[in-house]
Amino acid sequence: MAARILHRLRHALAGEAGREEPAGGGGEAEDCPESSELEDDTEGLSTRLSGTLSFTSHEDEEEEEEEGDGASEELEEPPQAPGAAAGTEDGEWISVAERPGGSLLTRQLQELWRRSRGSLAPQRLLFEVTSASVVSERSSKYVLYTIYLIRSGQFDKAPATIARRYSDFEQLNRRLRCRFSCDMASIAFPRKRLRRNFTAETIAKRSRAFEQFLSHLHSIDEIRRSPEFLEFFFLPDLQAAQRLTCTGMYREALATWANAYRLQDRLGVCSSGRFLLTLAGLAVCHQELDQLSEAHGCCEQALQLLEAQGSHPLLGPFLQAHVHLAWKVGKDKRRSEARLQDLREAGLALQQQPSLKECLIKEPLE
Repeated sequence: MAARILHRLRHALAGEAGREEPAGGGGEAEDCPESSELEDDTEGLSTRLSGTLSFTSHEDEEEEEEEGDGASEELEEPPQAPGAAAGTEDGEWISVAERPGGSLLTRQLQELWRRSRGSLAPQRLLFEVTSASVVSERSSKYVLYTIYLIRSGQFDKAPATIARRYSDFEQLNRRLRCRFSCDMASIAFPRKRLRRNFTAETIAKRSRAFEQFLSHLHSIDEIRRSPEFLEFFFLPDLQAAQRLTCTGMYREALATWANAYRLQDRLGVCSSGRFLLTLAGLAVCHQELDQLSEAHGCCEQALQLLEAQGSHPLLGPFLQAHVHLAWKVGKDKRRSEARLQDLREAGLALQQQPSLKECLIKEPLE
């Protein structure tokens, strides 16, 4: 019953907000709707997206259809007045206090709203081109697009970012079409131009097309989970961070490992082997920079992921690093020591195990 009342109250608020607008209000927004910006750009904009820069998974879409327009996360909280209006099923407006059998007070509705707001907000991953710069090298010239990965409804203090050029997107498009030809049939991609590649108009249209391209890919379950799609985002960062770590540039490497961590977190792949390698990189760099508490935390997170695994190439190195760091920072290390003892009894020669840093440097990233 409470859920139904809350649902109707949201519809009522949405309806009142629409009626309170002046007759001529909102003209500017209507004169230039989001979809109208795309009408003259037929190269690479997917019809399915219709101007939307983000897309939910299929499961999220079904939930949103059930919730209806009134469940928008942009709704204001219910008003403070005790006679807050709510809509009936046939469109008639009555007050909550006057509703037959209504036992919830406005204050209770407000509390219910606050509790349910987080669960009702759809979680989407937005792809936003925040800047594009023309890069000139000795024998080439290209546009580098900087893209933020943003979870809607949340504030990211340190956003996950990538910087890619047209050829990177083109390679991703080609690889995905080879493997997912049916799914990719409805996905448009901006074609190459022989001229005017560096004009502001072309760069703006391509920026929007790339946002929609990535959003459309992310909306398809099989593509969203594929190595081709995932590694487009974080593999270059992993490779760069590994090179920086090998050359002893730990501060620069730490920032790159951290961005790779955020990218994998946004993409929902925090249990993969790549993610464990990322935690190893963070632990090594933190330790080299004498940030021992942070390094210890990275080892703990990795060991939690490895809890259910009896054997993993990184299990022994993480356990040894965790014991060493726990002793340094004064944390409990008994559990890790017990797990190391179990590995010894299972016949694992821990003396021959590489260190976490050696594992990190030797790992092939292709």
